[in-house]
Amino acid sequence: MKFPLSWLRSHLDFDADTATLCETLTRIGIEVEGVEDRAAPLASFVIARVIEARQHPNADRLRALRVDIGDGREYAVVCGAPNARTGLIGVAALPGAFIPGTGITLKVGEIRGEKSEAMMLSAREMGLGDDHSGIIDLPEDAPIGRPYAEYAKLDTIIEIKVTPNRGDALSVHGIARDLAAAGLGRLKPLPNPSITARYPSPLTWRIEDPRACTWVVGRAVRGVKNGPSPQWLQDWLVAVGLRPINALVDVTNLFTYGLGRPLHVFDVAKVKGRTLSMRMARPGETLAALNNKTYTLTEEDGVIADEAGAEALGGIIGGEHSGCDENTTECFIESALFDPVRIALSGRRHAVFTDARQRFERGLDQALPPRALDMATATIMELCGGEASEISEAGQEPNWRRHATLRFERLMGLGGMAVATDDAVARLEALGFATLQRDTASVTVAVPSWRNDIAAPITLDMDPGLDPTRAAAAREGCEATEAEADLVEEVLRLGGLDAVPAVSLPVPFAVPPPAVDAKQRRAITARRILAARGCQDNVTYGFVAQATAEQFGGGAAALRLENPIASDLNQMRPTPVASLAFAAAANAARGFADVALSEVGGGYRSTAPEGQLAMACTLRAGSTPANWAAPARPVEALDAKADAQAVLEALGVPMAGVTITTDAPGHYHPGRSGTFRQGPKTVLAHFGEIHPQLRDTLGLPGAAVAAEVFLDAVPEPKRRKKSPPDLPAFQPLRRDLALLVDADVPADNLLRAARGAERALVSDVVLFDRYAGERLPEGKVSLAIQLTLQPRERTLTDAEIEAVVAKVVAAITKATGATLRG
Repeated sequence: MKFPLSWLRSHLDFDADTATLCETLTRIGIEVEGVEDRAAPLASFVIARVIEARQHPNADRLRALRVDIGDGREYAVVCGAPNARTGLIGVAALPGAFIPGTGITLKVGEIRGEKSEAMMLSAREMGLGDDHSGIIDLPEDAPIGRPYAEYAKLDTIIEIKVTPNRGDALSVHGIARDLAAAGLGRLKPLPNPSITARYPSPLTWRIEDPRACTWVVGRAVRGVKNGPSPQWLQDWLVAVGLRPINALVDVTNLFTYGLGRPLHVFDVAKVKGRTLSMRMARPGETLAALNNKTYTLTEEDGVIADEAGAEALGGIIGGEHSGCDENTTECFIESALFDPVRIALSGRRHAVFTDARQRFERGLDQALPPRALDMATATIMELCGGEASEISEAGQEPNWRRHATLRFERLMGLGGMAVATDDAVARLEALGFATLQRDTASVTVAVPSWRNDIAAPITLDMDPGLDPTRAAAAREGCEATEAEADLVEEVLRLGGLDAVPAVSLPVPFAVPPPAVDAKQRRAITARRILAARGCQDNVTYGFVAQATAEQFGGGAAALRLENPIASDLNQMRPTPVASLAFAAAANAARGFADVALSEVGGGYRSTAPEGQLAMACTLRAGSTPANWAAPARPVEALDAKADAQAVLEALGVPMAGVTITTDAPGHYHPGRSGTFRQGPKTVLAHFGEIHPQLRDTLGLPGAAVAAEVFLDAVPEPKRRKKSPPDLPAFQPLRRDLALLVDADVPADNLLRAARGAERALVSDVVLFDRYAGERLPEGKVSLAIQLTLQPRERTLTDAEIEAVVAKVVAAITKATGATLRG
């Protein structure tokens, strides 16, 4: 909000300079966003007199002037202003001056053959308003040659930032009240004029629906002469960014900014009927507003209506039809209270941003409407003449009276600052709080009508099944605690927020606890590992089309969205692979078929907590990247297996105890997929090629493989006490074995048998070759494994080595039927 210093002086008697004023505002919690010295840009402009004004010889719409600026010489000026005349006193700019309204720097020039050495300025060219109908016309006694900024005594404009809870600070009087309470100046009391009613009100109020309005008062003034408002009022409005319209409308803006009390004036002659109704809009009803826009209203919008229809969107904007203009002879002033929430919703719904809405939705002084009506009536009669009618009223003043209690010890407990009890009470009273009861430990005060943010009613969203006694106690305790905290803030800020000591939060632990828990750590690790393997991390929606979810094994009705953001995103996804597949298809459609994508996100199988899975997924499509060591090739199931295995290993899963089965879900290729299991029941991951039919449906043109790791299924690694590293003193030795086995026997069975044959000596078993083809019996394959034997007590003899190898071969034969190749 902006306000000029002269407007503040009309509410506050003070001698402080601008710097002290701004510092005080910031200290008491009203942040100053900017200070504009309006005189500075006009420092080079001087008051000048037109010695002679004659018609330009070569242009019908231009005048050639001779101008005196008080320096002893005459300046030639070519001017297009219609009011340029001999003897006019205005404002001139000389070459080199910057013109704020046009953004140009003035130079000597020639216009249609006539020299122009200076420029006579309009209000808009000086940045003082929108008027550019002619050059500024000053009084005859204006001193020639004097700087205009010095003569005009231009205001300094201060712009402040008001927090949403401080509706009272959206007024010049509210700012003055806070400054006076902080010790900067004396607050001037508001006038309380006595208005004599001369005739019955021509209009009456009716509240048809309390949702539209709870209390409204109004009064007519007849015999008014509406026209331009006085210069002081126009200057104030221009300073805060408003355009002066006419005296009646300008008075409403004066009270909107001056008291934070939006008003509206109706032209009585334009109102249909004798009743103005506060009601909700009817379906399809429209309003032609004062901003030259037409709004289609809804049944949730409160309106002010006459017999013909809506005349204003209550508390937001007036209607064009009943607005006051230069022909208005009788006006009707409205001062009402509207529901802040409904005002905010209506304004947001129709994208209407007005000063009235800004104040109503933050809460107004709920006791002010009658007094504001009297003050506005007196101002209109002073500026426009006329006589007042009786007051018309509907509804009743709300029960806004509240009280709050401050325990003095809380000033130190909450604010960390010791304040003398007398000072604390004095600060509250300076803000308008009235002391109701006081003792050595606390004070109870009545909250003023303009502080809607103090001790405000609180709505708690509590369990309907909660015992009513407990619910009431919780509500009362919360309201008391919040109200006391509000009073603590008021006391401390008046002493200066910069004086409140900075106190660190208590440190509960000498060593800070981990910033992430085990589940978050697994997700971070999985994301990092997949990125290191060349996958591009994705963040996608957690929902897909219902048909897609069904193809990936989902589609339960309980997981369907009632209000999806798009019609094709109406089902919670069963796996992030579905989202990655669409991303890969989109890339392929744009010429990027070779992708490696990953996502750590949610998969949804049911509405129960255990049905919401944390998953780390990859999807590779197309071919592997080009590399000097190996040619590019289509991706295959083993690439996906490697992704899943890398994540599991990084998460600490002992892979020696993990088995692989061929029961992957239906969206994988039945013969080129698998499942990592830990024990018979715990599924750690799925991997494999995407089913060909599903791949075609998704629009993936080439090979595509995927992996899904279930992070919640990964057990936490057992924490053992740290011990010295296992560094055997003897050299390990290796033996290679080639075994002939049936082609349908999983290689994993063979490896498990070898590891379990002699655990004391066999430290590792690796499959390094598979051969099927010539010179092998039909249905047989050759699997080559490498045994690593690690002696620990002594060096093994050849006989001992052969005995271990024989024991391993026997175990493999027993488990798989394999035989040693000759």
